[in-house]
Amino acid sequence: MKTVKQLKITKGMPISKLLAEMREAGVMGSGRLGRASKILKEMVQDKDCTVFMGVAGALVPGGMRQILVDMLRNKYVDCLVTTGATLTHDLVEALGYHHYQGSAHVSDEELHKQGMDRMWDSYMPNNVYEKLEDFFEKNFAEFQKCATVKEFLWKIGSLITDKNSILRAAYEEKIPLFSPGIADSGIGLMVWGRIEKGKKLPIGIFDDISEIIKMSWDSKKSGIIYLGGGMPKNFIQQALQVAKPAVYGVQITTDMPQWGGSSGAELREGISWGKMEPKGNFIDVYCDATIALPLLFASLLEEA
Repeated sequence: MKTVKQLKITKGMPISKLLAEMREAGVMGSGRLGRASKILKEMVQDKDCTVFMGVAGALVPGGMRQILVDMLRNKYVDCLVTTGATLTHDLVEALGYHHYQGSAHVSDEELHKQGMDRMWDSYMPNNVYEKLEDFFEKNFAEFQKCATVKEFLWKIGSLITDKNSILRAAYEEKIPLFSPGIADSGIGLMVWGRIEKGKKLPIGIFDDISEIIKMSWDSKKSGIIYLGGGMPKNFIQQALQVAKPAVYGVQITTDMPQWGGSSGAELREGISWGKMEPKGNFIDVYCDATIALPLLFASLLEEA
């Protein structure tokens, strides 16, 4: 057995070296995060690997928007699957609004009176929905030309000018962007409002499945990055199940496996489904994604 190396931190140590030290420690959360950095580097540098990233949770309210955009711009990701909520928060920022530092120790009744929506200690003004209403009303005719959810999301990206937007970056870099639960979001509410007024949106909600499965089939190798779990993770997992298993994997989650849910399921569980290569290189990191993601991304930039 290897001994547990005690971490040595030096002044001015690069983050990539810190994560290498954590990897050498080799155990517990530190060791897992250190191994994740090595796997992630191998994954994005493997030219034969198609990288699928699933994103769930309040990452834009948590300050992770620019990192996600930079991962798209740097071509570290070939396919992004995320929640409608994540894209709604991204669009809110693109339309000129912001999320604010707040407190979880506050009267939610008072926040409601002040027109503030709370996500733990991050706040968003509720009047963002007025701007969203205007945006979708103005551009709905353009959205009616879209045949799939991916085309719909790319169209939104084409209509905003914010270069620091996830939607805009995916559109400009031509990275497939899927959101299988788009109806369960502020964007979904905006579309529903137009439909209630008699407008039609002839989008095939199942058609994106064919495209993501084809991406998996056509790839020489597949790699997965999961920030949180939920629907984005499962949408990628089912594509792998009917195509080919992933050979690389990094999952960052705060959920536990023993309850049987997808969000906490260990990546090795996917071996039984044919979603993960038994001899693949993968790791589960139990950590807040707003802590782990900046460290991993900074390390990637240093070693690029």
